[in-house]
Amino acid sequence: MGWFSNQNHIVQALLATLFTWGITAAGAAMVFFFKNVSKKVLDVMMGFAAGVMIAASFWSLLAPAIEMAENSGKPAWLPAVTGFLAGGIFLRIIDKILPHLHVGFPNEEAEGIKTSWQRSVLLVLAITLHNIPEGLAVGVAFGALSANLPSASLSSAVALAIGIGLQNFPEGASVSLPLRREGYSRLKSFVYGQFSGMVEPVAGVLGAMLVITMQNILPYALSFAAGAMIFVVVEELIPESQLEKNTDIATLGTMLGFAVMMFLDVALG
Repeated sequence: MGWFSNQNHIVQALLATLFTWGITAAGAAMVFFFKNVSKKVLDVMMGFAAGVMIAASFWSLLAPAIEMAENSGKPAWLPAVTGFLAGGIFLRIIDKILPHLHVGFPNEEAEGIKTSWQRSVLLVLAITLHNIPEGLAVGVAFGALSANLPSASLSSAVALAIGIGLQNFPEGASVSLPLRREGYSRLKSFVYGQFSGMVEPVAGVLGAMLVITMQNILPYALSFAAGAMIFVVVEELIPESQLEKNTDIATLGTMLGFAVMMFLDVALG
């Protein structure tokens, strides 16, 4: 980690989110080896992703935001509550505007502004939608290092990037495999699947630049990313993982994801 630790924090955010995009591509590459995967397996993977995002929202984002607010003399709850709710409201607005379609739903149930876009594009946009807060969270975590605060460490930012990367694997697969089942070629399914992760480096760099240039908003930015991720978990990941009534095994996947992310953040952070 010596070479990595010597890099500019914006470069670190870029490299970390390129890693998370790469894991999305690795998940999408499952389409070259399988045409179909058991829905139970996909539900466990989606549950795992939800657990990682829930744990990351607290351990990597909200807890440091509260500690930073306490150290600055502000009411500890103010940035956490304000930023958290703003993140959820922001994702709600994007959810209502951006055309997208969740996996397993017919075209008529596409959300956002009505459009004649292809089903494949709408499926990719659904995953892209919640890759925005993931990339933002990683970028803000690395940007926070510029503040030289005890609650913002390189190891905790790396742990967050690893956790987000792990849960990106099922996200890539959850796009490419359904597209393959619908008759798309393996290559085209892969390209669409990995494309959903491309937004993360963009969001990551923007998040890092924002908090580096405006450090006073750092607790709000961390909480904002947490709120956006929790919105995605509750609005999309958990409902989709339980859609086929595989409730017990999907819930166990969520608990496993939470435990893995908690371990990464506590052990590495």
